[in-house]
Amino acid sequence: MKQEQIKEIHEEKFEQKAVCIWFTGLSGSGKSTLAEALQEKLVENGNITQYLDGDLLRNSLNNNLGFSDADRLENIRRVAEVTKLFLTAGFICINAFISPTNEIRNLAKKIIGEENFIEIYLNTPIETCEKRDPKGLYAKVRKGELKNFTGIDAVFEAPKNADFVIDTGNFTIDEAINFIYNQIFPLISL
Repeated sequence: MKQEQIKEIHEEKFEQKAVCIWFTGLSGSGKSTLAEALQEKLVENGNITQYLDGDLLRNSLNNNLGFSDADRLENIRRVAEVTKLFLTAGFICINAFISPTNEIRNLAKKIIGEENFIEIYLNTPIETCEKRDPKGLYAKVRKGELKNFTGIDAVFEAPKNADFVIDTGNFTIDEAINFIYNQIFPLISL
């Protein structure tokens, strides 16, 4: 049996379309917060999900990678391959990764399958992200303690064709989740 057939059987069993919801944006834009909240809402509504996060995978599967361009690309390649496995199993995969360049996001989309890839760009101004600074990373960058940081001294390219664009500085978490959920619900329903 082919992987696509297995995916269809699982989708029918779970009564959902297995897709990847890919959050991208700067550090502090709200990717992890919104991805976790979306997962909670989907699970409450009976969906089968898997959440993948940059920090979690950087500390496990990808702990041998740094932040060079080649390592960033390999990080996302591995994530996309893992995501593809979850999709075959019929899961909705919710991913939160900076994924800083169009090349990197296009690689993920190619591996996962464009028809299975919903890109949500959190277009939050860097000033807002820096004020939030949940991990203290911007402060380290400004003190010169951290180099090659996306959005400061490493490139972040805004997605050219994101499915949805949200400035999290203009929404509460609940407002953003309700907006996202209402947009994706038709895309995950069989």
